[in-house]
Amino acid sequence: MTRSPTDDEFAELVAATWGSLYRTAYLILGDHGLAEDLVQTALARTYASWRRVRDVGAAPAYARTTLVNTAAEWIRKRSWRRELPTETLTEPQVEGADPSLRPTVVAALDLLAPRQRAVVVLRYYEDLSVAEAARVLGCSEGTVKSQTHDALKVLRSHLGDSVVPLSSGSTS
Repeated sequence: MTRSPTDDEFAELVAATWGSLYRTAYLILGDHGLAEDLVQTALARTYASWRRVRDVGAAPAYARTTLVNTAAEWIRKRSWRRELPTETLTEPQVEGADPSLRPTVVAALDLLAPRQRAVVVLRYYEDLSVAEAARVLGCSEGTVKSQTHDALKVLRSHLGDSVVPLSSGSTS
């Protein structure tokens, strides 16, 4: 008989995954406030299912999948972008990254369709394989590959071949 995970274990999950979930949410949605809302919603949904979790080690992947599915749900709603912040928020600094490239890359991500943006974030930021990204997005591997191809073509046209090389690595 397996035991249900504890609230303390959920608190540990939140502490361990918040930053990663937030970065993924921001890259998918392109807005700090919406990213925070998405992470909170995904974690609330994860907590609602917390008593049924059998392997706490798999909980981060479950939370990420919940986050991506919730983002897809929000994107499908026509009114999801009507609520926009009125004040400008300062950008947090990330160590080791060239801050001068960040606005250019984020602006280029804004040019992508929502599904293309999600695929690029999952494949190249979260470093998921084609199969894993397809499972998370609930689509075929072929869809992930075609969306990746189309997205990289758009990014390459705006960022150049030196930033998005023609050979973008493995497709698996």
